[in-house]
Amino acid sequence: MDKVPVKGWNFAPSVPIQVSPIFTWPWKPYEIVKWIWNSWFLITEKLIVLGLAVCSFYWLQPPLNEMKNLSFDWVLLLYFRNMALMIVVAGALHLYFYTFSKQGLALKYDKRPLMKNGKQFTLGDQIRDNMLWTLGSGVTIWTGYEVLMFWAMANGYAPVLSWADNPIWFIALFLMIPIWESFYFYWIHRMLHIPFLYKHVHALHHRNINVGPWSGLSMHPVEHIIYLGTILIHWVVAAHPVHILFHMQYYTLTAATTHTGFAGLLMKDENRLKLGTFHHQMHHRYFECNYGSLEMPWDKFFGSFHDGTQECDDRIKNGPKIRAASFY
Repeated sequence: MDKVPVKGWNFAPSVPIQVSPIFTWPWKPYEIVKWIWNSWFLITEKLIVLGLAVCSFYWLQPPLNEMKNLSFDWVLLLYFRNMALMIVVAGALHLYFYTFSKQGLALKYDKRPLMKNGKQFTLGDQIRDNMLWTLGSGVTIWTGYEVLMFWAMANGYAPVLSWADNPIWFIALFLMIPIWESFYFYWIHRMLHIPFLYKHVHALHHRNINVGPWSGLSMHPVEHIIYLGTILIHWVVAAHPVHILFHMQYYTLTAATTHTGFAGLLMKDENRLKLGTFHHQMHHRYFECNYGSLEMPWDKFFGSFHDGTQECDDRIKNGPKIRAASFY
């Protein structure tokens, strides 16, 4: 049942915000199937990123046996491929939603424009600041992790999965990566809100109270190392190179899509491609809530969940701080 959304937003979706039914008891099979379908099909972030990963593997990726030895040739290929992907995805979203304002304020959570001036930004401008940290640090560390993983897989240090080994698990692993991402992201995000790390590392990302496509991967280099360390799970969980590409591109490119500041892309007055979530948008304004994503309800488990309703907002403001704050 829809409730009154929290005040102060240009656009708010139907609330309360729903989390994945996979982790809600008792299980409702229809709701689980519906959630998975809506998350992956027909036109979704996940499916688009999967397509990019497959294309990257077949056309912009050296064979593993050519990556046994570190070489500028293949390392630079990965670097410029990743740079191009980020520029195309974040750049296209920025041009569409902000430069040319093709959608105006429709489905935009916060009606305020991105900041043109601000002492808190490295280059005095939100967009230039975000691009600097995204492309300068983010893409470099993203590529560094890929180089490490592919070199390790080529030399037998990290386990490799093939289609012939287990075709069912080969497909299932694509479905599991976003769930792992939700688990990993919640806990590192909570850690980054410890006062010392927040002040010296995570505060750079939180300069963006009102977010845009370039804000998602705009982080301190230390945070990039922690954030993109998600890929190290594949030193234990066997993967194919295409899984590594999907994992890294999902973590980096959807950082841009989920920070567009818009709920989705309108086509003929319908939201045809869901983008930024209200769940995370509220985190950038309120800070001490919604540390995770909706794939796993960690925020619900640990009392840091803001469901987007005015009732929840009043309860948080008038009562004790969100329980998660006691971790500090």
